[in-house]
Amino acid sequence: MQQLIECVPNFSEGRDMAVIKRITDAIEAVAGVKLLDVDPGHATNRTVVTFVGPPAAVVEAAFQAIKMACEVIDMRNHSGEHPRMGATDVCPLIPIAQITMEETAEYARQLGERVGRELGLPTYLYEAAATRPARKNLAVVRAGEYEGLAEKLTNPEWVPDFGPAQFNAKSGATIIGARDFLIAYNVNLNTTSVRRANSVAFDVREKGRVVNDPTTGKPMKDAQGEPQRQPGILKGVKAIGWYIEEYGIAQISMNITDIKATPLHRAFEACLESANRRGMRVTGSELVGLVPLEVMLEAGRYFLKKQQRSVGVSESELLKIAVKSMGLDELTPFDPQQKIIEYNLEKGDPARNNKLIFKDLVAFANETASERPAPGGGSISAYVGALGASLATMVANLSSHKRGWDDRWEVFSDAAEHGQKLKDALLRAVDEDTDAFNLIMTAFSLPKASVAEKAIRKAAIQSATKKAIEVPFRVMQLAMESLPLIRQMVETGNPNSITDAGVGALCARVAVYGAYLNVKINTAGLDDTVYAEKVIADSEDMLQRATQMEAEILAFIEARL
Repeated sequence: MQQLIECVPNFSEGRDMAVIKRITDAIEAVAGVKLLDVDPGHATNRTVVTFVGPPAAVVEAAFQAIKMACEVIDMRNHSGEHPRMGATDVCPLIPIAQITMEETAEYARQLGERVGRELGLPTYLYEAAATRPARKNLAVVRAGEYEGLAEKLTNPEWVPDFGPAQFNAKSGATIIGARDFLIAYNVNLNTTSVRRANSVAFDVREKGRVVNDPTTGKPMKDAQGEPQRQPGILKGVKAIGWYIEEYGIAQISMNITDIKATPLHRAFEACLESANRRGMRVTGSELVGLVPLEVMLEAGRYFLKKQQRSVGVSESELLKIAVKSMGLDELTPFDPQQKIIEYNLEKGDPARNNKLIFKDLVAFANETASERPAPGGGSISAYVGALGASLATMVANLSSHKRGWDDRWEVFSDAAEHGQKLKDALLRAVDEDTDAFNLIMTAFSLPKASVAEKAIRKAAIQSATKKAIEVPFRVMQLAMESLPLIRQMVETGNPNSITDAGVGALCARVAVYGAYLNVKINTAGLDDTVYAEKVIADSEDMLQRATQMEAEILAFIEARL
């Protein structure tokens, strides 16, 4: 996998779509960069843009976007609810794949240096790219905002990291940095009061609120003369309250900077609890920008567990529960293809449309029945195994919700969740097996005119053959792993579904046997005989155990019919 970083610049324009498009066009003009999301806000007069790509391409796109923002945005005419310092208010780089935070911070410094030098823009570095501890916190760097920038630049403590210490009336200043993934998240309240929204924000945000002397009403000081604070309940969360005229409601606007310490659903629940205590009601919420898939799946599992319902449901069902539970579709429709990073990256990828698992049943059967040699027995074995795991999962879910079995729902929920993981892994193997076959065909098509070419071709064939053995061997392992789950459902699950689990056992054994045949035929072409003999021995052992387990499961079912 190549190195990938994400860039989420915030531009001080959220109303004029023509201006926004000129900025996003500048981003998309850079080869190698994929624009994932454009999220304008009318009330905040601010647009959050998300794009991803290799580091050099992302840095170039970020520079071009900042340059264009300087041309098309005039801060002298700007007003909005969100704090801001310049036309490009903040431009963070975020490590996504195969790159460290330290490397990402160095790219941020390179970007900052170029912005300061070529655009003559006062530029500050923050978070992991900060040049001094006092500048790590974005809110501290942005204090005073655009209106206080001219005076701030005269203070020796606030000389920019790059660019001139001179007030740029049209473009202001920009803040560039490197940080971990951040979720920008707003929770909607049934009030128009900013003061009351702030009371919730102060309850939940990490730094909490200033403690006032009950006698004088003035802030109490600590030994160092700093205001005393009562910490909030959420770690890694920054929050303020504001009023959104566009929707006619107040919101708690949060940046969740540590999604491990504070998952999305925990932030929602904390606001809910605080609002309820203060006589308000949370009506929904909204995500600004994109979110990792696992964040949403974790939320879905959390809300299902609160209902004492099985979490072993499909990915799409978990997403539906998360969206509805947090009211993420209250203000605007929630489109998973747009808002979830992994889905957004796949969107428009032509390779996705060629995957077997995205075909419907008829198209998959027709593809298998065509004159092409793939998909073949290996892919079908994987798919049959996925059906077996699916049947076991179905019985687990039915058992979890069976009337009178409320005290056993967690046991069946765990079983269903395990079944879903096996099903998903076997579904992936449907395409992996066909890909392995195509790899062999590619290797055999390599030139073999010279001695060197023959050596390269032979090595490629051996490598591809090994891959063509590993995939069906993994299918055998996964199908084998589903058999104890199937037996559990036959023996302890909903008795009305005992035959469904039995069909699952038949599917699992067929998957093991079918994959075994693929392993066996492919080991015949492998020069590494030690490896081949070990794989065959292990495969024969699995086949024997699968056959025995299938017989035991079916005998148990027959005895109860």
